[in-house]
Amino acid sequence: MIIVPREKAVIVNLNSYYLDIKKVFEHYQGEFGSGAIHFKSPSEEGIVFFDKDDLLNGVLKNKKEEIHGNVAIKRLLSGVSENSFTINIYEIDPDKVYLWANIPNAKKIYEDLSSEFTDLDGLIKKMESEKLTGYIDVSINNGKEGSLIFYNNGEIIGGSYSWGKGELNGSDESLKLIIEKTKELGGVFHVSRISLAKKEKASEPPREIKEEPSPNVLTALEELLVIFEGMIMSNKKIKADFSTLLKKKFVEKADKYAFLDPFAGEFEYSKHNISFSGD
Repeated sequence: MIIVPREKAVIVNLNSYYLDIKKVFEHYQGEFGSGAIHFKSPSEEGIVFFDKDDLLNGVLKNKKEEIHGNVAIKRLLSGVSENSFTINIYEIDPDKVYLWANIPNAKKIYEDLSSEFTDLDGLIKKMESEKLTGYIDVSINNGKEGSLIFYNNGEIIGGSYSWGKGELNGSDESLKLIIEKTKELGGVFHVSRISLAKKEKASEPPREIKEEPSPNVLTALEELLVIFEGMIMSNKKIKADFSTLLKKKFVEKADKYAFLDPFAGEFEYSKHNISFSGD
């Protein structure tokens, strides 16, 4: 299933036949840093998420298959002129784009819950108690309006609403409005879980002395990651792109090594370079 932002796209209804799609990505990586480009034709549909440095993840779906990761990105970029896609471009908050990029990997745990039998307010509280990391997909009035309500370890971190402007809206007013709309107009809800983990607060007191890694350590790590990236990219059995795989691995280790948490943005590897701003 392809999930796109609920907000109105920044750019709509471009025809891929007339575009140099790689330059389009380069332009919008520089223009607003992070976002998504949605591709749609009569035979195929796809989406690619990006930040200022990389194409993070992609999905391509047609009647025969649904593919994810780097393979989907390559297929979409190489097939734009042949498919004559209609293209819409969305801006996404840079702090949350990695969460969006992992949506294709999400697994549905509840689906087709109708407002006739399920109260959205109650469902929201239930997902808080279940410590959900993922989202509730809300469709209102047969898809005329809707939202995505995002969670990280049971905490609501924002929502993507059909009346929004591109940011990940965390206001109580928008949440209350979507609940009221489902009661008034009817809605259908799907809940999906993403394999991300929220960073736990350290139990030990903070250190008073901050230790900065030596430049030699970072240089050695860069060299190691370049070698590792080359190994991954040359392995045809691995479909996902290296950046996404690395960030997923960082998430798995973030409880023990807090600086690796992608949401914190302290440790980043891009274009064979490490940038580090944490303790």
